[in-house]
Amino acid sequence: MAEPAEQAEAAEAAEPEYHVPLTPEVGWDMATGRRRAWVSRAVLLCVLLVQAVLSLRLANTAFQDEALYLAAGHAELAHLLHGTPLPVDYAAYFSGSPQLYPVLAAAVDGRFGLTGARLLSLAFMLGTTALLYSFTRRLFNERAALAGASLFAVVQSTVVMGYFATYDAPAVFLLALATWIVVRTDRAPVAAVLLAAPVAVLAVGVKYASGLYLPTIVVLALLTGRPHKGGRAFLRMLLLALGIAGLLAAGLYTTDLLAGVRQTTTDRSHGTDSAVFLLQRSAQWGGLMFLTAVGGALSYVRRSRMNESPLAQRLGNPGRRRRALLGLVLCGTALLAPAYQMHLGTVVSLFKHVGFGLLFAAPMAGVGVTRLIGAHFRYPQLGIMLWTATLCLGISQADWRYGVWPDSSKMIKVVGPHVDRKGHYLASTPEVPVYYLRDRTSQRQWQGVFAMEYTDRKGTYHSGDAAYRSALRDGEFDLIVLDGLTNPRVDAVVAGAVRGNPHYRLLADLPFRNSSGTGHYRVWTRTS
Repeated sequence: MAEPAEQAEAAEAAEPEYHVPLTPEVGWDMATGRRRAWVSRAVLLCVLLVQAVLSLRLANTAFQDEALYLAAGHAELAHLLHGTPLPVDYAAYFSGSPQLYPVLAAAVDGRFGLTGARLLSLAFMLGTTALLYSFTRRLFNERAALAGASLFAVVQSTVVMGYFATYDAPAVFLLALATWIVVRTDRAPVAAVLLAAPVAVLAVGVKYASGLYLPTIVVLALLTGRPHKGGRAFLRMLLLALGIAGLLAAGLYTTDLLAGVRQTTTDRSHGTDSAVFLLQRSAQWGGLMFLTAVGGALSYVRRSRMNESPLAQRLGNPGRRRRALLGLVLCGTALLAPAYQMHLGTVVSLFKHVGFGLLFAAPMAGVGVTRLIGAHFRYPQLGIMLWTATLCLGISQADWRYGVWPDSSKMIKVVGPHVDRKGHYLASTPEVPVYYLRDRTSQRQWQGVFAMEYTDRKGTYHSGDAAYRSALRDGEFDLIVLDGLTNPRVDAVVAGAVRGNPHYRLLADLPFRNSSGTGHYRVWTRTS
C-alpha cells in the first residue's frame, strides 16, 4: 500500500503544467471588425482572380451568337448615328433588345475588337460574383458569402459567360444587382426597394428570359424585410411587384420589342430533346452546387444560428417558417431554367441558363459548405474537396464548351477576297463572315441553312429543301460555305445540289478540330 504522501505526489505529477483558461464571452466578437473585413475582401479578391484566370484561358474565334450580336450592334450604331438603314429587323427575332447590349458591345468591339467585347463580359461576371458575396454576407455571414462566391466563380456557366460576348453576362449582372438592392434595403424605408425595379426591368430588356427570375426577387423583398418591418414587409413586396410590372408594361407597349419577346420566349417553338436528357445535362452542369445548396437549406432550417459565439444563442433568430421559405425560394429558383427548357424540349443555351439559377442558389450553397466544414473549421478538407471537384468540372466543361465551334480564321481568309456589296451568299453560319467581313458585306446578302424561300426563273415558288436545290440549279449564290455541323441535313442537300453543277467549283476544303473531333469547311464559288 502506498503512503498518503506518495499518493499526493503522484496526483500532483499527473496534473498538467499549464491550463487553458475559459474564453470569456467578451472574447467573441460577432460584429465585423476592420481586420475581419479586410481579410474577407482579400479572400474575395483571390476568388475573383481565379475566376478571371479561368475565363481568360479560353480561346477561339467568334461563336455565331457572338458574331450576330456584335454585327447587329454595329448596324444599330450606324443607324442611330448616321441613319443607315438596318439590314434586317433585329427586334423581331432577337432574345433581347438590339438597342441595349449589342450597341454597348459593338462600341467596345469597334475600339478593342472581339477581345474587348469579351472582356466586357468578364467585367460583368466578376461584378456578379462580388455582388453575390455582398448580399450573401448580408443574409448570412462572411464565411457563407465567401464559400458561395467561390463555388459560383468556378462553375462552367460562370467561366464561359465570363468570356462570351452575348447578352447573358450583363443580364445575370443586372439580376444580381437587383437582388443586392433588395437585400441591402431591408432596413431602409419601404419605398427604397423601388430602386431595384428599373434594374430588374433593364435585365429583362437585355435578355427577355431574365423575366423568369423576377418573382424570386419580389419574394425576397418580403423575406428580407419581414424581420425588420413586420407586416410592412408585405407592402414592400407589393411596391416592388407593382413597380416592375408598371415599367415592363411601359417598355413593351412603347417599343417594337413585343414580337421578339413572343418569338424567342413566350411562343418559342418546341424542340425534340427529351426531359431525361435535359435533366442529365442540368445535373452535369450545376448538380453538384445545387445539391450543396439543398444540403445547406436543410441544415439552415434545422439550425438557424450562423455564428459560433455563445452570445448568438441568446439572440433572436429567424423563425423556422421563414428559414424554410428562404431555402425553398433560393434553391427552387435554380430549377426554373431546366424546367422551362424541358417544357420547350431544347438544350440550346441551357448551359448558360443554369448559371442564372445558380446565382440564387449560391447563398444556400455557401451555407452548405460552412456546415460541411463545421464550427471552428473542424473539417476544412471536406470544403476543399468539394470546391476542387467543382473547379475540375468547371474547367473541363468550359474547355469543351469553348471548343464546340470550329476556328473560322482560315475560312475567313479564304472567303474574304470573294465577297463584296453586290453578291448573294449561302453559309452554315452566315453570322461569322458577316461579323469579320462587315466592311465588305452585310447580313441581308447572306442566306442560312435553317429556312429558305425562293422563286425560280420560271416564277415557281419553292420552300425548304426544294428552295435550296432550285436556287443552286439557277446559280443563285456567288459563294457557298458549309461546315457540316450547324445543320448537317441541309448541308448534305446543298452538297448534293452542287455536285456536278456547272455553276460551281470547289474553292477550298479546310480541315478543323472541335470538341467532337474533326470536320471540314467546304467553300464553293460560282463559275458562271
